[in-house]
Amino acid sequence: MLVGLGLGPGDPELLTLKAVRLLSEADAVFVPGRLALELVSPYREAEVLDFPMTGDEGYIRDCMERNADRIAGIAAEGVAVLALIGDPNFFSTFSRLCDVIRERHPEIELRTEPGVSSITAFASAAGISLSDGFLVTDGGEPQCRIRLKIRKPREAAEELRNEGYTSFVLVERMFRPDMRIFRDADLPETSDYMSILYARR
Repeated sequence: MLVGLGLGPGDPELLTLKAVRLLSEADAVFVPGRLALELVSPYREAEVLDFPMTGDEGYIRDCMERNADRIAGIAAEGVAVLALIGDPNFFSTFSRLCDVIRERHPEIELRTEPGVSSITAFASAAGISLSDGFLVTDGGEPQCRIRLKIRKPREAAEELRNEGYTSFVLVERMFRPDMRIFRDADLPETSDYMSILYARR
């Protein structure tokens, strides 16, 4: 198994308790650079892999394949952790790596554990409240939308379909013992206040 592990925005005290446990229990820990290495070093040794910041897609692909093969040697029989700054599902190298692992090593199970995201960390550092709706983008045209506190998910999905959205996921009572996940045609009429609806074009 390979676990993409979020380390938060860079403060070692913002690692989650689960992150600390996974770092100590994993068969091997990998990181993409010096900052991530500094965050995990109080808990265990880690191997630095090359994830280049470049526009050369060929070179990026070569590095991804080498990294996938290196990690697969551990993840095929045990638990490998790739520990990254921020959150592994949020504009992250981990998603691209997973695509390569699925191609080259489809037998390996993949999962993620969240970290404190740069969005919530930014609000704290800047001393501002994000109480209103807002748009997050890396400069490209957004293809997804997230609605919080969704009480009528099926009705909301129908409205979003009229705006060109076609795929939906509802998570109700996230990470609680009674958490439920619904997709597309299975969306319920009503949901708990603690629900999030994801829509993709």
